[in-house]
Parts: sequence; structure tokens; C-alpha cells
Amino acid sequence: MQDTHEITLGDVTITRIEEMHGMIMPTDQFFPDLPEQAWKDQRAVLVPDHLGADDAMVHVAMQTWLLRSEGRTILIDTGVGNDKARPAVAAWDHLRLDYLGNLARAGVRPEDVDLVINTHLHVDHVGWNTRLIDGDWVPTFPNATYLMPKADFEFWNPANNPDITGGVNENVFEDSVAPVHAAGQVRLWEEGHTIDGSLRLEAAPGHTPGSSVVTLTSGSDRALFVGDLMHTPLQVTHPDHNSCFCQDPAQSRSTRRRLLGRAADTGALVLPAHFSGHSALEVEHQGSGFAIKKWAPIIRY
Repeated sequence: MQDTHEITLGDVTITRIEEMHGMIMPTDQFFPDLPEQAWKDQRAVLVPDHLGADDAMVHVAMQTWLLRSEGRTILIDTGVGNDKARPAVAAWDHLRLDYLGNLARAGVRPEDVDLVINTHLHVDHVGWNTRLIDGDWVPTFPNATYLMPKADFEFWNPANNPDITGGVNENVFEDSVAPVHAAGQVRLWEEGHTIDGSLRLEAAPGHTPGSSVVTLTSGSDRALFVGDLMHTPLQVTHPDHNSCFCQDPAQSRSTRRRLLGRAADTGALVLPAHFSGHSALEVEHQGSGFAIKKWAPIIRY
């Protein structure tokens, strides 16, 4: 099969929409408790897509999974966004990227989007929820319902969490979440939410209180859109290690093992939010852990 930006699982078409990709953080900062030797042992798998060849920088992608299902156009996660003040992350401050152009090249205009799913409400998953028009933040997708986990909506609201100031999510609620809610386009959900006959949202807490996954079941095909369950393929073989951004480390480990186990048992394609390279993979059991079975036929960045 020829590599492509688009794959079909059952009755659902999946297209990868890039915002940007490249290095993000040093390994020892991103994964403080992951041994340096583990990175060395897996260099053949990680370099160059997920780890720099000549440094210790983790490489990731900011991307959206575009789904076409039952006649609807659905976006899973919306990246960092343009024009936004991000004082904690200089590389994301006041970006000017052609994300909407990439979406248009996939045949989708903002007004065509029926549903936006934010797997959680971190800065790099909600950015294109809104865009700056005449000095105001307005919903980018005017006809869409935005599905947001209630637990994250409450947790990341600065009125409930003063610790947000100075962190990576500073300004995020105000410019990327609240304007959509004020426009009446947000639907909050808890525990689970059925999207259509093929797609369902499930709570997968740990990384954030409201972190979630989208499950796809169509014909004999299965997939898990796992958000930030993993940021590097090294977490397949080392599932007990978290990123520095996991709010509840113990719960993150438990959720990761549970969902990797389900993927290995069912043959589900795993589609993380941030994997560069081929971006998606199948996993299998290996001893008490897991291994990469094969990568998806999605063209490498």
C-alpha cells in the first residue's frame, strides 16, 4: 500500500492535518524519570522522526485528525493556534502558521466542520478553536459543536485554578475555550459520549483530569485516538514513564497500560496527538509490556 496522508477504517476516512512538527524539549526535561539508556537503546526506532540524531531533543508533531463519518466532518484536537500570547512557551507565542490552508487542501473550509473534539484542554489541543478577528477571539468553526470534557473545563478555568498563571496554559481558557462557550457552541460531557455509530468518547484521566480518547469501531476495524496518552514511541516499550505534563502520574500510568492493552488485544490502530513520522501505529504484547507491531501507511513528515 502506498503511503498517504489519508487512510480509511471501515466507513470512516481519517486524514492527518499538520500544524507544525519538529523538536520540542530535551529528553531529560520532557521525561524526567525515563533513563538515558532507554533512549540510547531505542535510537534505531526513534531517530530521526521522534528524537534528534545529534542531540537529546524530543521531536513531535502538532496535528489534527480529520474524520469523515456518517456524512459529518469532525476534527480531533486543534493544535496551538495563531496570534496567541503564550509567555511560558516562546516557540508558540504569536504564531503565524498555515493550518487553515492545510485544512483547505484537504477539502475542508471552517464552515464545513460539524464537530470539534478537544481530547483535553491543554494549550496545544485547543488553539484553533478560535481565531483573532478585528481584535476579538471568535470560534474558528462557526457551525461546529465543540465537545469538551467537563472535568477539564472546570480544572483549567482560572477562576477555579490560580496555579495556571505562569504555566503552559496561561491565557488558554480566556482565548481558546471561553469564547466558544460564550457563543453557545460547547457541549460538556462526562464519563462517555456517543458521537455516532462508529465513534465514541471515553474518559481516560491522568494526563489531565478530563483527558479522553476517541474510539472507532467500524466493521472489523478498530482505532484509538489517544490524545496525550503518549508523546514518544518509547512509552510503548516503557509504559510506566510519564511526561512532565501529566497531572496525576499514577493514574496516567494505569490509563496508558489499560489502553495499550486494549489496542494489543483488539488490533486497534493507535493514533496519538503528537507522534511525528508515520504518526500512528499498531502495538502488541511483549512480556509484561508492549512493542510496536507496525506503523500505519501514513506518509512520514
